Amino acid sequence: MKSATVIGLGQMGSTLARLLLDSGYRVTVWNRTAAKAEPLVAQGAVLAASALAAVSASRVVVICVHDYAATHDILGADDTVAALTGKVLVQLTTGSPVEARESDAWAVAHGSGYLDGAIQAAPSQMGRPDTPILLSGNEATYREHEALLRVFGGGLSYLGPDPGAAAAIDMATLSYIYGASIGFFHGARIAEAEGFPVDQYGALVAGIGPTFADFLKYEGEVIQSGDFSVGESPLSISVEATERIARAARASGINDEFPSFASDLFKRAAEAGLGGEEIAAIIKVLRVT
Repeated sequence: MKSATVIGLGQMGSTLARLLLDSGYRVTVWNRTAAKAEPLVAQGAVLAASALAAVSASRVVVICVHDYAATHDILGADDTVAALTGKVLVQLTTGSPVEARESDAWAVAHGSGYLDGAIQAAPSQMGRPDTPILLSGNEATYREHEALLRVFGGGLSYLGPDPGAAAAIDMATLSYIYGASIGFFHGARIAEAEGFPVDQYGALVAGIGPTFADFLKYEGEVIQSGDFSVGESPLSISVEATERIARAARASGINDEFPSFASDLFKRAAEAGLGGEEIAAIIKVLRVT
C-alpha cells in the first residue's frame, strides 16, 4: 500500500494529509498539538506518538510547518535525524532560498533525499488539476515522487536541481501578488472616494486580468532578451500616469503612499534617460542597490 507521513497539521498540512487519504495512501500524521490530528484519524490516518515514529513510518515525509526553524526543531533530535536515512523529505514550508539550500545540505548529509516546494494556493484550492506548486531539488527524486506530489495539485512546476529555486520564485511571484494587491486596494479607495461600487470595480479588474497577464509575460521576455526597444508601452507614459494617480490621491484626501512610491520609481527611471525605452526598463532602476 502507498504510504506517506505528514508532519504539521495546520490548515494546509491537514489538507495535504486529507488529499493523500482520499487518494488511497496509508497516512501517518504528527503535530505538536495532537488534538489537531483527530479529524484525520477519524478518516483513517494513523497518529504517530512522536516525530521519530512519524519519520520511521513512511519513506516519504511531507513537512508543512510554520518555518524552517520549526522543521529543524522537530527533526533535530539525534534519534529522529538517524531515522531520516533512506527517507525523502518533501519540505512544503515557506522559507527563503538560503534556508532551502541549507535544509537540502542538512538532509543529504543525514542520508535523506530532499525536495523543496512552494504551494501557491489556499487550502481550499488544493488538489485541483491546475493547483500551482513549485518544486526544486534533485530531479531523479522529483521524478520518482511526482505521482504523490500530483495528489496535492496538478499544476506542478519543476524548477531544476537548485533546491533554493522554488523558494526564490515563490518570493518573486509573491512580490507581484502583493504589489498588485496593494495597487488594487488603492484603486478601491479611489472607487470609494468617487462613490463607485467597489464590488463592480473588482469585477472590472477581474475582466482585465488575462490581458494584463499577457502584457507582463511580454515584459518578462523583454527583460530576458535585454532589448528594451519600445514594443508595447514606452516608460514615459507611466511617468505621467503614476504622478497623476498620486496627485489625484492627495487632492481627494486619500492615502497616497502607494502611487507616490510608484511615481518616484518612474521619475528616477526617466531621470536616468529611460523614458524612450519599453516600460520594462524600470528593471534597470531596481538593479541599482
